Amino acid sequence: MAYHLTKTVPDSFDAAVTRVTEALKTEGFGVLTEIDVQTTLKHKLDVDFRRYLILGACNPRMALRALETEPYIGTMLPCNVVVQETQAGRVEVSAVDPLASMQAVQNPGLAEIAGEVRDKLQRVIDGL
Repeated sequence: MAYHLTKTVPDSFDAAVTRVTEALKTEGFGVLTEIDVQTTLKHKLDVDFRRYLILGACNPRMALRALETEPYIGTMLPCNVVVQETQAGRVEVSAVDPLASMQAVQNPGLAEIAGEVRDKLQRVIDGL
């Protein structure tokens, strides 16, 4: 099972960030964090790296259900969505597959929630 949902988009990097943020909103997600990997690696290690942004997306209703079902699931939240430039100069958007990442927990109630979150994230990716 793949651990991510990925699509190459015809947008510029900045346009892809805007589009994915708006698409996440339509599925009830907000972006809690933004990690600019390119800037961080340059600042901390003086390494040049391609544009790579990690968005920490959260759907509060789904997060609450998950936390009520599995008290330590916060270690795996929020759902990460990545916008990155590829080696070929294209832009890809990838989201974590919650079903794959939650397999180790072995909680049937959590699996159901993860499936619902996966469906929402898949709609985001498909709609880009």
